[in-house]
Amino acid sequence: MIRTPLRPLATVLRARDGGHDPALIEAANKRRRHEAMRDKARLRAEGRLLVMAAMFFCAFLTIGLRMGTLATSEPEEPRASVSGNPIIGQRADIVDRNGRILATNLQTYSLYAHPQDMIDPIYAAAELVHIFPELDEEKLLENFTSDRKFLWVRKQISPEQRQAVHDIGSPGLLFGPREMRLYPNGPIAAHVLGGASYGREGVASAEVIGVAGVERQFDALLRDPANEGAPLELSLDLTVQATSEQVLAGGMSLMNAKGATSILMDIHTGEVISLVSLPDFDPNSRPAVLTEGDQSDSPLFNRAVQGVYELGSTFKIFTIAQAMDLNVVNPNTMIDTTGPLTWGRFKIRDFRNYGPELSTTDVIVKSSNIGTARVAMMIGAERQREFLDGLGFLEPTPIEMIEAPTGKPLLPRNWSEISTMTISYGHGLSSSPLHLAAGYASLLNGGTRVEPTLLKQDAPQQGERVVREAVSRRALDMLRQVVVRGTASFGEVEGYEVAGKTGTADKPLERGGGYYEDKVIATFASVFPASDPKYVLIVTMDEPVETSGDEPRRTAGWTAVPVAAEMIRRVAPLLDLRPEVETIEPIGVTLTSN
Repeated sequence: MIRTPLRPLATVLRARDGGHDPALIEAANKRRRHEAMRDKARLRAEGRLLVMAAMFFCAFLTIGLRMGTLATSEPEEPRASVSGNPIIGQRADIVDRNGRILATNLQTYSLYAHPQDMIDPIYAAAELVHIFPELDEEKLLENFTSDRKFLWVRKQISPEQRQAVHDIGSPGLLFGPREMRLYPNGPIAAHVLGGASYGREGVASAEVIGVAGVERQFDALLRDPANEGAPLELSLDLTVQATSEQVLAGGMSLMNAKGATSILMDIHTGEVISLVSLPDFDPNSRPAVLTEGDQSDSPLFNRAVQGVYELGSTFKIFTIAQAMDLNVVNPNTMIDTTGPLTWGRFKIRDFRNYGPELSTTDVIVKSSNIGTARVAMMIGAERQREFLDGLGFLEPTPIEMIEAPTGKPLLPRNWSEISTMTISYGHGLSSSPLHLAAGYASLLNGGTRVEPTLLKQDAPQQGERVVREAVSRRALDMLRQVVVRGTASFGEVEGYEVAGKTGTADKPLERGGGYYEDKVIATFASVFPASDPKYVLIVTMDEPVETSGDEPRRTAGWTAVPVAAEMIRRVAPLLDLRPEVETIEPIGVTLTSN
């Protein structure tokens, strides 16, 4: 900075030469200097005021915008922030095809303790046992008087229990908010839904994870926040499912069966409308897995998907349909049924003597093992295996359940000629009832492959062709004759034209090979209505015995068929199927006058 002198020498000398007072020069320079300093200070102050005004304007604008945002937003409960990866407690709902809730979430609380904050641990332990009788008072008291700083008491409590604990008045008993998985329909569709449990847990939230069924299969989807809570829509119909379970439970009790399963499936879309496995369980309180014994005795075991059985004579229609598709036989071809049919040390017999020969149709209607085996010999092992593979019988079903891969069919080690003969009538190859439902749907929907699905579909599946459409129609006509005049006569349901095939297979021994003499797997595979097939229904019963007569009866015609007929009678109206009732034409009209 350059300072101007107050008494410049040149200016002073000129003032003296002109007779002026040099002191005035100094005074004028001081005045100008002070004026310049004042102007500079004023400019600095004005700049600071302008900056402060701009800062206040921005601050008030930010506050105003935030207040406006909060005023227009939905109110939310505050959430505690946590370090690390947050626990995602939210889980999407599961609904049926009509949007009815199958699984949802319920806000609840957990109960935990800080023993060091307890005033009277003896009283607290005693009162907690009154509220939760399953707790051990001695163990609680031991934990409350120990050096532990944290203790879970109950991971999940009801509002009533929370109030009762609150009334104890102990500062060391605390509650944490969390969501629990709720199945409002109890055991209905239990094996499909599976169940859920807690994963990572904190005092303020808990992670709900699927442990079985579609809950496990779609666990990532149900927990994904990107889906914004959109529900998982299944193909099940809640009303049909509940009705099927009720009918099957009654039939299982009436037929003294150890277990039972049923599958109702749309033959065009592959949608599973109902899937029942008995005995069942309540997914709200899922039982523990068996650690010893036969897992099929557990209520957790899904007989429809995991159970693989020899399904008996229900397989015969596949053999006959393939033979017709290969032009080996037609419905009227006469088949030699002279028995027994001997192959090495094996003898194949029929349930009763049907005479020297039967037409192809009657081989199905009367369920001749000998006739079906002879047709299978015309087909050959390689072509039979290829055909069954095309229907999905050689691999686990692709249904959307975590248990599906465990339902792997049991195949013969060597697909020999005798295996070809026995497999043709449902022995020597074990598969699940769901395999059978998919096979019947593929064969009888016009002849195109259908895979079962638990997700709602908007259009029919366009699978590969397995048989010609004409063959599919002929096979359907044969199965209709089984109900009209064959082994499934109890399956007739007025107005719904049921077609189907019975199957009774001896139950194999658990060890050592061979079969039980008095235990069977009875199955009825049906389709309705036969004139315009829409649905396949499979009913399988484990060790049924019908005892209304003088002697016990175990065949499917006496056990599985009546149960399936009652199920069709009950669910068909729920599926919007109107019964076809034959109308009687009036013989004549008499006109009268008043």
